[in-house]
Amino acid sequence: MAQTILIVDDEKAIRKALTEILNFEGFTVEEAADGEEAIKKIKENNYDCILCDIKMPKKDGLEVLQVAKEEKPDTPFIVISGHGNIETAVEAVKKGAFDYISKPPDLNRLLITIRNAMDKKSLVAETKQLKKRISRGFEMIGASEGMNKIKETIEKVAPTDARVLVTGENGVGKELVARKMHELSNRSHAPLIEVNCAAIPSELIESELFGHEKGSFTSAIKQRIGKFEQASGGTLFLDEIGDMSLDAQAKMLRALQEGKITRVGGEKEIKVDVRVIAATNKDLLKEVEEKKFRLDLYHRLSVILIHVPSLNDRRSDIPALINHFLKDIAEEYKQPVMEMDSAAMDALQAYNWTGNIRELRNVVERLTILSDKKITKKDVESYIIMK
Repeated sequence: MAQTILIVDDEKAIRKALTEILNFEGFTVEEAADGEEAIKKIKENNYDCILCDIKMPKKDGLEVLQVAKEEKPDTPFIVISGHGNIETAVEAVKKGAFDYISKPPDLNRLLITIRNAMDKKSLVAETKQLKKRISRGFEMIGASEGMNKIKETIEKVAPTDARVLVTGENGVGKELVARKMHELSNRSHAPLIEVNCAAIPSELIESELFGHEKGSFTSAIKQRIGKFEQASGGTLFLDEIGDMSLDAQAKMLRALQEGKITRVGGEKEIKVDVRVIAATNKDLLKEVEEKKFRLDLYHRLSVILIHVPSLNDRRSDIPALINHFLKDIAEEYKQPVMEMDSAAMDALQAYNWTGNIRELRNVVERLTILSDKKITKKDVESYIIMK
């Protein structure tokens, strides 16, 4: 399908010349003889690019630009400017125009600018789609009493800088709570940095969190910036905090108390502005009793406590989760959404989900791949082990 360009200019000869050039290059072209006509067309139609003169009767190019940015913000807007209007053209670029072309337009520059503008539009659209997919992948699905309580707590706590401790079994979605908390916080413009404390050897956890200086130990061949510094201004999510060594816990406590860290092998104190959200599948108070976790660190981390229930404790959310996963998997595999009959849905609601939401997602993907046109109870019994 040919891309459509709107040409806005009160000079008929220029409109005609540009239309002929762009038609020859394979574009579909529409014309507007003044600003008012252009605004009407922009509101009623979608264009891949707009070429617009500055000085025109009724409405000038800057007024058209303002409407275009309000109505169709992703449509690239290129200003066509006479030599006497260059300052105005530069002002238009500051207000959101992609670029400006001087009259009479140089053909090569015009075509390159149009192509670049359309490429940028495509990249913006792809980025939005990707962000949408990522955001959907981290959606909090469910309307059970437990989930509604969590959502309410997140909305109250997110705008503050209060530290949060998220507890729950493996696979319940503790990371989703941290992501949602960051997304709704005043720090959402800054990064959310994740650290899986269980996946990092105890001798390396300090370097991972606080960084190190070159030569501070055998393999430290260059300076490393730690997660605290990377997250400064944003949020640091410490997953499986219960697996952190006691030595690292002591340094973590100091960082939280003073808002300062020191890199391994360094002497300089570095100020960090970090909101910490921690998560664990362990009973930290029991860990405290067994001398495996510091009580003072527990109190520092647990200003707000959020417990995420297991999937077995929120079975009413299972149908909504399954439908969400069916759509997500269909989009991922680029195929129609697989249907599931009510008997299959009932069977999955009765299943013992020891792996929680992570296990449910895997099961839905398996059923999508192996089932015929519709997922039935027989498919559920065939492809997953009933407990």
